[in-house]
Amino acid sequence: MAKAVKMKDIADRLHVSTMTVSKALSGKPGVSEVMRDRIRILAFEMGYVLPGAQKEEKLCQTIGVILESCYIEGCETFYWKLYQEINTEAARRNCFVLLEILEEEERKELRIPKMVIENKVDGLLVLGETDSVYLEMLLLSAKIPMVYLDFYNDQVREDSVISNSFYGAYHVTNYLFERGHRQIAFVGTLSGTKSIMDRFLGYEKSMLEHGERIRQDWVIPDRDGERAVYEIIVLPEKMPTAFVCSCDLTASRLIRELKRNGYRIPEDISVVGYDDYLYPGLCDVGLTSYGVDKKGMACAGIDILLSKIQGKVYARGMRIVDGYLAERESVASIESDLI
Repeated sequence: MAKAVKMKDIADRLHVSTMTVSKALSGKPGVSEVMRDRIRILAFEMGYVLPGAQKEEKLCQTIGVILESCYIEGCETFYWKLYQEINTEAARRNCFVLLEILEEEERKELRIPKMVIENKVDGLLVLGETDSVYLEMLLLSAKIPMVYLDFYNDQVREDSVISNSFYGAYHVTNYLFERGHRQIAFVGTLSGTKSIMDRFLGYEKSMLEHGERIRQDWVIPDRDGERAVYEIIVLPEKMPTAFVCSCDLTASRLIRELKRNGYRIPEDISVVGYDDYLYPGLCDVGLTSYGVDKKGMACAGIDILLSKIQGKVYARGMRIVDGYLAERESVASIESDLI
């Protein structure tokens, strides 16, 4: 009978401590994502079974995560945080996670992910919107269960989990009206992603309900057609009293540009974002934002994917995860009759 694999066996192979292996396999912080993946892959290859798991319940289900490189901008972005939540939830369910970054060239040349070619994964989470041509190729080539996370696609339909973009933007725009604002602009490239379009529509609904006309010059792009975010956001000639931004990263860039032009936040201009996640140091103002329930989205995505892998009955289609309002210092109340 083969000897049971222990954490120390994995630690010795990788020249790390047993504590590092324990943290990696349990999804706890304190281990780099690169080392976490190395540990999980080796544990899988050696046949390691978490304490308390039945011997027949080996870590045989491996979840692949595909993330486009354009969503990684040299810092811990929203998608890195969502990926960490996926890792944590997968570990809790006795599963491994393999991450593959999809480069722009690979997407354009319709290359099949290596982990799919090598049959290393039982299912795929596609994290963040990519184009329909690539998704169609992936669907036909992978032939394994798949779930879209943080986006949906009407052309290449698949089960998806998204945050409540429409309601979230509607909620924060209403919040600005409650604080006395009526001249409110939107920052986000409408053709960038479906989520941005949904957030604009939520903003538009609030504006229409309050009897406010949307000025064309107050719908401001924040990225190009390839979804690369603009470093500098062009301010309108006539300024509003508040901005609704399509994401917190865009809000941080807008705030820097406002300050470069002599505006104070929130004394002169109020700003709200979306995500409730911003890497420390990117913004020196506490940003009011509509928060995405990242843990809830990760749990829902894995729950659906495992149900598909295991052939269980589940609710097909789109699952919308509600978020929350995170109030901070970037919004000031004003007197409406003085606008």
